[in-house]
Amino acid sequence: MVFNAKKRLTLSAGVAAGIAALLEGCSSTPMAPMPEAGTTPGSPAAPAGTPSVPPVVNASMPPPAPREFRAAWVSTVANIDWPSRGNLSTGKQQAEALAILDRAKALNLNAIVLQVRPSADAIYPSELEPWSEFLTGQQGRAPAQPWDPLQFWIEQAHARGLELHAWFNPYRARHATAKSPLAAGHIGRKQPDVVKPYGRYLWMDPGEAAASQHTLDVVLDVVRRYDIDGVHIDDYFYPYPIDTPNAAGPEGVALDGGVGAKQELEFPDQSSWQRYLLGGGTLDRAHWRRQNVNSLIEAMYLGIRKEKSWVRFGISPFGIGRPDRRPAGIIGFSQYDKLYADAELWLANGWLDYLAPQLYWPVSQAPQAFDVLLDYWLAQNTRARHVWPGLYTSRIDNSAKAFAPEEIVKQIGVTRSRNGVRGHLHFSIAPLMENRKGITDQLKSQAYQTAALTPATPWLGSEAPAAPQAAARRESNGVALKLSASVGKPVAHYAIWSRYGGEWRFAVAPASRPVLLLADDAAGGVAQSVVVSAVDRLGNESERINVYTRS
Repeated sequence: MVFNAKKRLTLSAGVAAGIAALLEGCSSTPMAPMPEAGTTPGSPAAPAGTPSVPPVVNASMPPPAPREFRAAWVSTVANIDWPSRGNLSTGKQQAEALAILDRAKALNLNAIVLQVRPSADAIYPSELEPWSEFLTGQQGRAPAQPWDPLQFWIEQAHARGLELHAWFNPYRARHATAKSPLAAGHIGRKQPDVVKPYGRYLWMDPGEAAASQHTLDVVLDVVRRYDIDGVHIDDYFYPYPIDTPNAAGPEGVALDGGVGAKQELEFPDQSSWQRYLLGGGTLDRAHWRRQNVNSLIEAMYLGIRKEKSWVRFGISPFGIGRPDRRPAGIIGFSQYDKLYADAELWLANGWLDYLAPQLYWPVSQAPQAFDVLLDYWLAQNTRARHVWPGLYTSRIDNSAKAFAPEEIVKQIGVTRSRNGVRGHLHFSIAPLMENRKGITDQLKSQAYQTAALTPATPWLGSEAPAAPQAAARRESNGVALKLSASVGKPVAHYAIWSRYGGEWRFAVAPASRPVLLLADDAAGGVAQSVVVSAVDRLGNESERINVYTRS
């Protein structure tokens, strides 16, 4: 992929009213579709580890669109990212959400992964689970001013051209930081037999069919009712063992790879285990636990497909794979043995659309080296699903194990050097909001100089939308565009190229914004050509059309 553009296209929202009535007679010239950046039509895929070859730039036509999934997790549990406190007014919660979305857009991210179910509760109105105390200050208490936070996030993300993936914790029923009592509508009150205490947490027992069915019902309810782009689940399946010094996860607890584990407290699933044996079950306990989780993963994937075929399903497991397959030199905590998460099987069976393994170690840490682990997951990806690693950006802090900002930039470079990796996720949005040690500045100047489309997901559908209807005319301060979708497949975004001298610049605009201005700038002067295409929700791109050529 090519990410070395030095300038970006400016999309102005403040277009004069007269621009809306653009010339209807402007002609549009079709152009042949271009391959995605870093590929050559008809050529075999390069082996893992081979850098992408930049396409030859032809000044008369635009280069391929940059493609990369660039996301940040937004945690609601324990008020890590949003809202900053559980008792803020609606106005302050909305202002904080908009600040996050504006920062994501300014940084050229293209997706937000929002935690909508932190602990068998909800940040949206639900008949299945109570309001989260991390939203309102007390579990079960509705916002003082009625509103739907999830709907707000979706609408505001889409207005900025950002995807919104709804992040669910599948089994956690109460977080250690919770302060209010369980609400009457919580599963721990309605079905207490399927909820088990484990340390300072409550946990839904994956061996209880009613618990898994409840989680499935919650997820599919959101898929049906909300216009989300993805469903996302994290690494909390069976809980991280208590008394192990690496009880880690997407809340940002430090990872040490599992070295020096202490005595572990057994998860209290004896009743469901005995019921399985009495029913004629033949698996050993570890395989039975994995099968419990596997059944939910498969049902979730198939359920999402049935409800809305375009909603992608992503899973973010712990970053070290099963012990019997690891590369030489890799050691550490085993999610396969301890969390009973068989992520390799999920990849092999195609039960997900993207895997976001949490690769929360530096490249130089040999026992858990970022690049070696990334290559491991690529080798497991026999169904060619997306592999977009999670980056531990929150480790840019003042701890003894702190990352320098350069480590994250380096890791993004590693992902771009591997064929089959076109994306990554930052845990979490907080360091990007705070610009810790200049990380936001470095990403903008070194990694995200231009916008990018998310990679296409052809196994969910490969039909491209029709080319857009477009008109353009020269204004005093730029080129005004008016875009609209043609009849047929719905459009999510418009891809826009503009040529300034011999340089093509790229931008993405949401389909909800049909009128915009390609502003002149002092460095590049005025746009000489403009080419646009339509892109659907799965990343399929239409034929490109030339909508403007300066005479």
